[in-house]
Amino acid sequence: MRIVVLMGGKSSEREISLKTGKAVSQALRALGHEVYELDLTPELPCKLLELKPDKVFIALHGRLGEDGTVQGMLEILGIPYTGSDTISSAVCIDKDFTKRIVQSLGIKTPKWEVISSEEDLESLSWEEYPAVLKPAREGSSIGLEIVKNKEELNQKAKELLRRTEKLIVEEFIKGRDLTVGFLKGEVLPVIEVKPQKGIYDYESKYTKGKTEYVFLEDEALEKKLQEISKKICKTLNLRDFARIDYRVDERGEVYFLEVNTIPGMTELSLLPMAAKRKGIDFNELISIIIS
Repeated sequence: MRIVVLMGGKSSEREISLKTGKAVSQALRALGHEVYELDLTPELPCKLLELKPDKVFIALHGRLGEDGTVQGMLEILGIPYTGSDTISSAVCIDKDFTKRIVQSLGIKTPKWEVISSEEDLESLSWEEYPAVLKPAREGSSIGLEIVKNKEELNQKAKELLRRTEKLIVEEFIKGRDLTVGFLKGEVLPVIEVKPQKGIYDYESKYTKGKTEYVFLEDEALEKKLQEISKKICKTLNLRDFARIDYRVDERGEVYFLEVNTIPGMTELSLLPMAAKRKGIDFNELISIIIS
């Protein structure tokens, strides 16, 4: 097949997207496909119409890539692409919207409030600390902060509001980070994430040696997480591949955190790790996604 890999983009996750795109392109070439690597530029629609690809592999993360924007453009151009459709992508990029839908399914998620302006911040009645503060529409834990009091919340929120228009302040759940990969309608083995610093932030995700990854041995908990993930994937109409993140507290209660509709495909990425556990190497994983 003639495949275009879309990579780079304009979001704060550009560097991770480039790494994902390069790894995907290498695998596609090894599989015998004709591969073209394209960045997200104003000329992109014209280039796609010239190349006439059989499929586009979207390796973009964050804004203008994972939020339904590119998906909508490709649908208008009539070009098939990997990943979830325009509506699912647009919903899942927003942690507030996603949490509302998941909560309606009877699935627990940490309590949260939305901050869209300094006026919201002034009227906020949040009193539970420590708390998690993060942009509602960013990935890779970019901008994630653990705030210890009202003063710190105000300071960090004002800083983040200069760069993004919507934040959420969220209940901090003391416990373990776990993640479930989704591949073509099936859920993958559950991975527990153990960051050295206790917080799975950008540095912990993308610096070798900063985080330990362990496959879950608790079969009952794994089955529970996988069943919840199947329900979420079906409701949100997720397609091809995705990853769902959770926090499990000290009593074993499961809390949904967020959905990643285009998870990373770098050497430290969790979806390829989970697929490998199931006997699917990286090249086969890419082959399954484009099939």
